[in-house]
Amino acid sequence: MRIAMIGTGYVGLVSGACFSDFGHQVVCVDKDADKIAALERGVMPIYEPGLEALVEHNVSGGRLSFTTDLAEAVAGADAVFIAVGTPSRRGDGHADLSYVHAAAKEIAAALTGPAVVVTKSTVPVGTGDEVERLIREAAPDAEVSVASNPEFLREGAAINDFKHPDRIVAGVEDARAREVLEAIYRPLNLNKVPLLFTTRRTAEVIKYAANAFLATKITFINEMADLCEAVDADVQSVSRGIGLDNRIGPKFLHAGPGYGGSCFPKDTLALLKTAEDEQVPLRIVESVVKVNDARKRAMGRKVVKAMNGDIRGKTVALLGLTFKPNTDDMRDSPAISIVQALQDDGASIRAYDPEGMDQARAVMEDVEFCNDPYAAATAADVLVIVTEWDEFRALDLDRIAGILTQPILVDLRNIYSPNEAARAGLKYHGIGQVEKVA
Repeated sequence: MRIAMIGTGYVGLVSGACFSDFGHQVVCVDKDADKIAALERGVMPIYEPGLEALVEHNVSGGRLSFTTDLAEAVAGADAVFIAVGTPSRRGDGHADLSYVHAAAKEIAAALTGPAVVVTKSTVPVGTGDEVERLIREAAPDAEVSVASNPEFLREGAAINDFKHPDRIVAGVEDARAREVLEAIYRPLNLNKVPLLFTTRRTAEVIKYAANAFLATKITFINEMADLCEAVDADVQSVSRGIGLDNRIGPKFLHAGPGYGGSCFPKDTLALLKTAEDEQVPLRIVESVVKVNDARKRAMGRKVVKAMNGDIRGKTVALLGLTFKPNTDDMRDSPAISIVQALQDDGASIRAYDPEGMDQARAVMEDVEFCNDPYAAATAADVLVIVTEWDEFRALDLDRIAGILTQPILVDLRNIYSPNEAARAGLKYHGIGQVEKVA
């Protein structure tokens, strides 16, 4: 199949590279000439494990290419995927669909034959209808079908998620769209991946419902962590105890500083705005958004409490800045709110992240960025683990205790245990843990 992928952001680039690895001919399109030139040199615009090698392999195999010429890419394509950004619209939380609508109009002008236009971007219900209206308005004689094919990729594990998905959701309104999407995803038949065909609007709701539910699980276990701290219980055991119930499952039950990233924050807001427009209250999702926003700042207060309520003039060493490991994505990262809260209380911040410091510099002011965890901890008054990168899982705690001016470890990801910290001479503060040494 010949595929045009409009957008070389996270979703577009990963999807395009994986489709080409299936054997399809893929052209990825972006208006940013510098980004396209960098991709042609093999320079990735994002950090995603395995992506650079995957792109290189398929470019050299002649299956994947990059261009700024949308018309050239769309001409003769069997399927045109729209994978442009849909950020929260400033002021009201609605998804900004301007890039999607602009892409639809340009695609309409470039169509030269029968094609299926597939929305891969995360979009509110009804967007597919508007995309179809725009295309038919601009090209009334075009043989075109419009479908919805939402992505379910986790940053840091996107390639594996694409090639070994739990399911593929395809919202279609006619047989042509179904046939094309079946052909595109046929390479996954060997793995017997469920291919769920629905209406277009249903597929759009599925994406938002999935992210809202996962955000709810995260927020729920974070509130249980607060309760565990109050009653001397252990949230990690609680997570395991409820996660072993196969009706609940263990994933997304790890207590921490709150969710962030490119999906959950904006998608929960967009879902709420859609529900508001339809006069359908989503009170659970409303609470999830409010609780998560409050939790990020609360983590700053947790650090202050660990310092006996006085952090003014003190130096805080932060390990991890991205919203999760194995990505350089700083969007809505809890670290942003934590840093701001600590700076508001008069603390100085020293930080280290394996991949996210370039991105962090754009959103954080007055932060000293260090070359490794130990440089960050040297002469700091407290060490705070914000993101659970692998390289933070086996720190030399004896060394950490020796280079901190005060031996205090605030572990917002529960990487370590109170006993491990105590053996190194560190005073430990975790999330939802009994802060006692057995």
